[in-house]
Amino acid sequence: MEYLKRMADYLLQDYLEAFGAVLIEGPKWCGKTTTAEYAAKSILKMQDPDKREEYLKTAATKPSFLLHGEVPRLIDEWQDAPVIWDAVRTMVDNRCEPGQFILTGSNSVDKSKILHSGTGRIARMKMLPMSLWESGESTGEISINELFNNPDYDIDGKRSEMSVDKLIFAACRGGWPAAMNVRSDRAKLMIAKNYINSVCSEDVSRIDGTKRNEKLARMILMSYARNISTLAKKTSILKDITSSGDITCSDETLNNYINVLERLFVIQDIDAWCPSIRSKTAIRSSAKRCFCDPSIAVAALGQTPDTLKLQLKTFGFIFEQMCIRDLRSYTTDMDSHISYYHDRYGLEADIVLHQNDGRYALIECKLGSGDIENGASHLLEIKRLVKEFNNKEEQVRLREPDLLIVLTGGEMAYTRIDGVKIIPLGCLKN
Repeated sequence: MEYLKRMADYLLQDYLEAFGAVLIEGPKWCGKTTTAEYAAKSILKMQDPDKREEYLKTAATKPSFLLHGEVPRLIDEWQDAPVIWDAVRTMVDNRCEPGQFILTGSNSVDKSKILHSGTGRIARMKMLPMSLWESGESTGEISINELFNNPDYDIDGKRSEMSVDKLIFAACRGGWPAAMNVRSDRAKLMIAKNYINSVCSEDVSRIDGTKRNEKLARMILMSYARNISTLAKKTSILKDITSSGDITCSDETLNNYINVLERLFVIQDIDAWCPSIRSKTAIRSSAKRCFCDPSIAVAALGQTPDTLKLQLKTFGFIFEQMCIRDLRSYTTDMDSHISYYHDRYGLEADIVLHQNDGRYALIECKLGSGDIENGASHLLEIKRLVKEFNNKEEQVRLREPDLLIVLTGGEMAYTRIDGVKIIPLGCLKN
């Protein structure tokens, strides 16, 4: 089986050069263990059925024995013996060398059995499902890094090989590495459905040992999917869940389930960017509802590629999720974060991509070419408001956007006369 290179490969090497150990976190099935195995020189799998009991007994008596091996040494499913965390920390201190250990596993760990946070010794690295570039579907002709760092970077004429049909299928299949090794399209589409089944029936309870209602977990995911890429408040989600009368849910219970789904990296909401370019009361600051992968929304809604072809408005929201997932993947090594802008006058930027040095891009996601003009006008108006604000404000000025981008489902990239860059998602890479 061929290993598909991941953005995380390069980031993991950087972390191993800087820290004694690295904990890889992210949603299940996103490829954490496979990526770790690719970098490791020796491997210990705690859930190996032939050796599990032996490993657990060793962990209980002399955990340091499990850490001997060529480095970096991978300890997979380390949470089965939480004492390994402190053993790794101690070994890192004793050896005083970087790149000793890689830890992978689920988030269901008994933290009461961990004595030290690991700060300064064990770095945390996040992974996501695969982007279109990682899955080999994006041509990668346009680099996010180059867009930020090279003012003479020419994108004109770069082309995507992904039609809207291909984008729809990619969103329904998702960025799950397991789906890339399956031959039939029908089987590929089963991965996300099974992912939801596993999360709702097992993971929401296993994460902290608290029994939770599988049906309620499914209802929450379904409501989230109905409100994907919107600013729906929790009160609206709660009303959506309980409207049928088949299930009851309080505010406290909803918050508890959402918190668990966030800890499992299933839900990854986006916060608002709130510059004071208009009256503060005009800024909408609710979280934008997002998943780690667009396929979760598709599966939760019971949609298929064929049904979405007849519902392109719905797919527009899912397309935005795919843009967010890919942008997060392409900018992990740039210490970036993502927000959105939306005010009560309807002015918006679907994504604000922030760099650690203060630079940022305003981005609109528009599936069809007919919506490009509207998206570009929003971005230009936000830029105008920032300039207007700076002309009035002498002391605390706002940085003007470094890039204005409309991500599309189209075929060709180009730069408009007004400077807005029109970029097909199927052209993008890190």
